[in-house]
Parts: sequence; C-alpha cells; structure tokens
Amino acid sequence: MNKYITLLTATLLLTGASSVIAASSTDLTVKGLITPNACTPALAGGGIADHGKFSVQDLNPDKHTYLPEIIMQMTVNCDAATPFAISPIDNRAGTGTSGNYFGLGLINTHEKLGHFRVAPRNVMADATQAQAILSTDGGKTWLKEGSTAFWGVDNIWSVGALGTVIAPIAMKELSLDLYVRTGIAPTNGLTLTDEVTLDGSATLQIKYL
Repeated sequence: MNKYITLLTATLLLTGASSVIAASSTDLTVKGLITPNACTPALAGGGIADHGKFSVQDLNPDKHTYLPEIIMQMTVNCDAATPFAISPIDNRAGTGTSGNYFGLGLINTHEKLGHFRVAPRNVMADATQAQAILSTDGGKTWLKEGSTAFWGVDNIWSVGALGTVIAPIAMKELSLDLYVRTGIAPTNGLTLTDEVTLDGSATLQIKYL
C-alpha cells in the first residue's frame, strides 16, 4: 500500500462579468489548505487478499459464486489527531460485475471476471470503539454504515463516534478489520479453458478534511 498525503482540493472561482457592463477582464482565485499533519495507511499482509487456486467446477454457471471472505487489518497512523477520510480508487474500473464494487479484470478484453467489495468491522479510533460512515456526495453529508454494509468504490469513507451525530472525528490512530468478499461472475459468460488470474486492485488514499 502506497502512502498518500493529499492536500485539500484547490478550488477555482471564476468571477464573471456584470450582465450590465461587459468587462475586459475576469478574476481567478486558487484556494487550498496545507496541513502540517500527515497520516499513513497500511494493510496487513501487504494488502494482498489471496484466494489461492480453485476449480472452475466449483463455480456457478448461472449466478455469482462468492469465495470465502478474507479478513485483513487496516491501520491509519497520524502525526496528530486529524479528521480524514479514505478515498478509494478502482484500478480495474469498468470491469466490475456489480455497481459500486471493485472490478477483477477482464478475460479476452471484454468478459468481466467478477467483483470484490470491502466491509469495515471492529472499528477503533484511538482505542475507543467507533463506527464506520460514508459519504456519497464528496463529504458534504455523511451516512451511518449498517452492520452488514459495505464501503462502495463510488463513496468516500471515514469513521465517526458512536451515537446519533454522524460526522468524521479527529483521531491519531485508526484500526479496523477489513472484510474482503470476492464474487466470480457466472461461468456461462466466461471463457475458462485456460487458467485465469483474479486481477482486482484498489488504491486507498487519505483525504484530509
């Protein structure tokens, strides 16, 4: 897992000309905030969820086959208590067989192999039990994750305190168990005459709030 230190996104503000009097110039303002704090994410086992080798005979021809879940610990350590989110990038974008999940790559350039999804469990913020939350609008509003919910690739993820207020909290240390569930597409739509490698890949980068 690479370390990503991200500045708040710069904002471009275009101030247009008056509707009454046309101006011959316009202003462009660039804004941002540089934080002195840095957070480093890490996944146990090098971030590799290895399902090993399995037979095509074990796969369903007409529905997804879900492989046993793999659990890996995720940690984020910050220099000081900092509010942050995790922004996922699907490195196999467009190959997933289910919306808002990560892709597993293609067979013969067009056959989608399946998808994988991740679920946060046992969330601890600075050694205190916390809850996983997500935002579907870039961090403007936040939603509580249910006990069986998954973090989606189209969302940004964070952690909040237990209770009714749903918002990211500042923390120095985050730890959680990341449950990885992999689904293989129905085999009646796949060419599996040769060995095929699952090729799922995602980057989890820190977004400072």
